[in-house]
Amino acid sequence: MAKRSIPALNRVLSNLRSQPPPPCPSLLSQTRSVTYMPRPGDGTPRGVTLIPGDGIGPLVTGAVERVMEAMHAPVYFERYEVHGDMKKVPEEVIESIKKNKVCLKGGLATPMGGGVSSLNMQLRKELDLYASLVHCFNLPGLPTRHENVDIVVIRENTEGEYSGLEHEVVPGVVESLKVITKFCSERIAKYAFEYAYLNNRKKVTAVHKANIMKLADGLFLESCREVATKYPGIQYSEIIVDNCCMQLVSKPEQFDVMVTPNLYGNLVSNTAAGIAGGTGVMPGGKYHY
Repeated sequence: MAKRSIPALNRVLSNLRSQPPPPCPSLLSQTRSVTYMPRPGDGTPRGVTLIPGDGIGPLVTGAVERVMEAMHAPVYFERYEVHGDMKKVPEEVIESIKKNKVCLKGGLATPMGGGVSSLNMQLRKELDLYASLVHCFNLPGLPTRHENVDIVVIRENTEGEYSGLEHEVVPGVVESLKVITKFCSERIAKYAFEYAYLNNRKKVTAVHKANIMKLADGLFLESCREVATKYPGIQYSEIIVDNCCMQLVSKPEQFDVMVTPNLYGNLVSNTAAGIAGGTGVMPGGKYHY
């Protein structure tokens, strides 16, 4: 058998090295569990904007600070005193959040029926925090009326009734505007389906009141239906908000991922969290994928 020259062998070895390795069957069979949270860094201390806020906010954020300190977590906090009675969120706070990309915020009080507008809403609009995600689930050892509760409520966070668009037409007559856009509806629907896909969820339920608000909630449903066609592996359903609340308190295990407009999401997420025993994780921020 003829011997190959050294240059020829080198060429063969080079070609073999350039070929990608075959996929590993064990890796292909693994289920995915991916969230929108960023991956751990290299250990370099990372800045986090801290707004203790009002009420129990300082107590909760203070506990987080102590936990981070005990863990020797590679983070440091840039603290800002912001309170609900302020006229607006200071610009340096906004710049800090944009720079750090992470903010730990306690609740900010909102005046009832008058006074300044909600600072929480100002933050949502300024930073375009369009997605609020609440994960409600049972904790082992905490007995509740219902078991196997594992619900994710994804709420559009920038428009709808909670956008704060109100004005007095004449004394004694106030108009409160509910604005629903196709852009924001498609954006939150895509977020919900992408979250379900990346986290091995099987079903997305759109919550609405399109039987009464046929144009506004009708547009929201239309957007959800269009996005649903791009995810054939995920079951899609719709439910009217009042029936949704009844079903949540009677048979919550039927729900998986729920996508809602602004107002309904507030009601549904609080209901779901209460059913699960008060357990809820509320990032309430903007996520890109």
